[in-house]
Amino acid sequence: MSILAPLSRAFAEGHARDIPNLLSDAQFARDGRATPAAVLIAITDVADDPQVILTQRPRAMRDHPGQVAFPGGKIDPGEDAVTAALREAEEELALPRSAVQVIGTSDVYHTGTGFVVTPVVGVVPHGLPLVPNPTEVEAWFEAPLALLLDPASWTTNETYWRGATRRYLELEWQGFRIWGVTAAIIANLSRRITLEALRDAA
Repeated sequence: MSILAPLSRAFAEGHARDIPNLLSDAQFARDGRATPAAVLIAITDVADDPQVILTQRPRAMRDHPGQVAFPGGKIDPGEDAVTAALREAEEELALPRSAVQVIGTSDVYHTGTGFVVTPVVGVVPHGLPLVPNPTEVEAWFEAPLALLLDPASWTTNETYWRGATRRYLELEWQGFRIWGVTAAIIANLSRRITLEALRDAA
């Protein structure tokens, strides 16, 4: 059984609801930079235990070095968010664009580093032979969708950043620390796709 249909139904129902106060770091952005970007939330097509593909960025990168991230990057001129997310996933992990069944886009997230990120949600076959591009990906791994969507999985922490106390979500999974922008994008998605809605749609 495929996860595509129930995930699509739960996603559509989530977008039909009015959900205010979605997370954003726009208030922390400096210099007014607002660079359009897109990421791919790639969910493996395993009905009983779908996984989400995540990467760890190289520590030498200028923006968000060493952090866990979704495949993605800047939107090039002439591209839309879906095209950019699929291109970036192919460049970073050799994930074929033709293998992604796009469900839709989730809530735009404005990062404190000045990126306006559109998350693209898609379903991919299980067991794709992914090959990380070492200039953009230090490592890649999978985390269970159910774990990421469950609010109980996350801890809330605080840090003092750019003159203000900021709260952020964090989750440790198999030695990887998921936090920051990636955690916030997942939290926003979990308001659109709840575990209960996903089970009901199955």
